[in-house]
Amino acid sequence: MILDVITKRITLDNVAFIVLPISVAVIIVRLANARRRPHTTRLKGPPSNSYLLGLSKELFTSPDLGIVYENWEKEYGPVFEVPAAMGSKVVVLCDPKAIAYHYSKDTFTYQQPPGTRFFIGHYFGHNLLWAEAEDHKRQRKALSSAFSTSAIRRLTSVFFDSAYQLKANWDSSFQSSSKESLVIEVQQWMNNISLDSIGRGGFSYDFGALKGSKTPIAIAFDSFGDVKPSLSILLLFLLSPSFPILAKVPNKRNDLFKTLKAKVADIADDLLERTRKEKEANMAESAADKSIIGTLVRSENASSSVHMSHEEILAQNLLILAGYETTAISLTWALIELSKKPEEQDKLRAELDQFSGEDPTYEQLTSALPFLDAVVCEILRLHPPVAETTRQAQEDDIIPLSNPVFDADDKLVDSIFVAKGTKIRVPIMCLNRSEVMWGKDAKEFIPGRWLNETLSQRATEIQGHRHLLTFVDGPRTCLGKPFALTEFKAVLSVLIRNFTFEFPNGPTTKIENHRSILARPKVAGQEGPKVPLLVRRVE
Repeated sequence: MILDVITKRITLDNVAFIVLPISVAVIIVRLANARRRPHTTRLKGPPSNSYLLGLSKELFTSPDLGIVYENWEKEYGPVFEVPAAMGSKVVVLCDPKAIAYHYSKDTFTYQQPPGTRFFIGHYFGHNLLWAEAEDHKRQRKALSSAFSTSAIRRLTSVFFDSAYQLKANWDSSFQSSSKESLVIEVQQWMNNISLDSIGRGGFSYDFGALKGSKTPIAIAFDSFGDVKPSLSILLLFLLSPSFPILAKVPNKRNDLFKTLKAKVADIADDLLERTRKEKEANMAESAADKSIIGTLVRSENASSSVHMSHEEILAQNLLILAGYETTAISLTWALIELSKKPEEQDKLRAELDQFSGEDPTYEQLTSALPFLDAVVCEILRLHPPVAETTRQAQEDDIIPLSNPVFDADDKLVDSIFVAKGTKIRVPIMCLNRSEVMWGKDAKEFIPGRWLNETLSQRATEIQGHRHLLTFVDGPRTCLGKPFALTEFKAVLSVLIRNFTFEFPNGPTTKIENHRSILARPKVAGQEGPKVPLLVRRVE
């Protein structure tokens, strides 16, 4: 209660007056601790230009994080350090062996920084993304049945239904206009597909986005793209890892997260009540709720080692945010890249032509459409929705390296000592598109690289799904991966079979990043995250 009173008095105008004395205290404590504890191996890296922010501002405002980290890797080696807020350092790993080791000890030795956990817990509750160590292991085990092969197979029809609802809407627009082609802003439609799919598949809730309904959740999601990062909001974001309380400072972005939390919680609560009634009534399996949360509630057992409390189940509402943002972004990028390279679009359409009047089965989506799989992999490689991960060491550790490197003292080392409290970062976007890993054409959209096992040896050194870090690796490998991949393939198969896509101003149209909850693509010059494409029906 006292914390709430204090927080209400905080405004963006007096953030500096709060940060300054706390900063001094933090510095004193850190200096005292530094004298008593062993130090992380000193590594080479870019110089700092600010004690308060380090290079955090430069990274936050960079139009391409992957290139920034790749340039630093070329200059300083496969492991280096980057100045962060309050004079601290972040160790960046681009070494495959080091990354595999680091992720293998995720949730135990390496956990999310306090500021990140505070933000997730405050706005979404103690869910799977928030949980660490044994709590994470227990929650993940409880949720795993909802993402099993049989569960995703049952949900495949949901993804196709959403895709065909979009097709019906576009067909109606063509019939009304009597034109052979229409300019359609596709990103909003990918948002609608993604929201309806995660709503029905995750929560048995129809948001009705594809039918034109503007629910409070859809409005909140759309509003994030309208928030322009002011200097005050930027400072709050960059300093909140050091001062978690700043995550509660009132601002437009945080207000939207509060709205989102409240609306999603209402939906989840209704679903939990309905599913428990089904369970108490011993409803037949064929009639029971097949959603992710419905499956979780039915498997709930108070005596089980994987039992989750009501609050923990409710907190999984974060699945809506995670499923909505990532899939919508990936689908949009797929249409962008296929519009840039119509020959690749034609190849994909030719492969899908075998399904005339019917849809691929779950098994066919998974293993019988090699070029569709190649397109999806290439999009996930080039455009990972999450650009990097950052963890903090909970104890001293030693990270092994693939090859020896020179540290800051020009001493050759084959491992680095990591002191407790050190932050470790894996630059996913950099590694997915690194020329060292993927060759000189690493920045290009080339689906064929995934066919006939033509990946470079260096690329195969990276663990994770298909040698990518898009779904991370280790204990925190994305649990929703099969959901996301099946939805991605099902929707894309319907769109490409029925429509062609191109840029109104040609394939050289410039694409930029637009900051929302995650970075989204946009056509340069558009107001907001919009991607207008010229769409034609396939006859």
